[in-house]
Amino acid sequence: MSKTIIATKKAPGALGPYSQGIMTDDLIFTSGQIPLNPADGSFVNDDIASATRQVLENVKAVLNEAGADMQDVVKTTVLLSDMDNFVAMNEVYGTFFTANPPARSCFQVAKLPMGALVEIEAIATR
Repeated sequence: MSKTIIATKKAPGALGPYSQGIMTDDLIFTSGQIPLNPADGSFVNDDIASATRQVLENVKAVLNEAGADMQDVVKTTVLLSDMDNFVAMNEVYGTFFTANPPARSCFQVAKLPMGALVEIEAIATR
């Protein structure tokens, strides 16, 4: 099995010793993305809708670097700082997965990096 590191300037750089993504023969794994805008380094965390949109744009950028897109995603994990944000997150999430959405898990967690409202990771096929 081959293993290739995915790195792009179109998504935020890693905040620690991990890769933005890993590509294997058949799968692409993205690291969890938080709402950092890679263009200017701003933290898009004022509300769950804008945070979710930025997070999914970051996931999309990592996938695109690997030659995939959102329709190739088979599983996501969504981490929320507050489950009361689920409905608003889900509305934005649905705009990125309009047909044949992936399997998904969603959890409320005690805290996310930098105090993010949401973090999302994805697994896609090649």
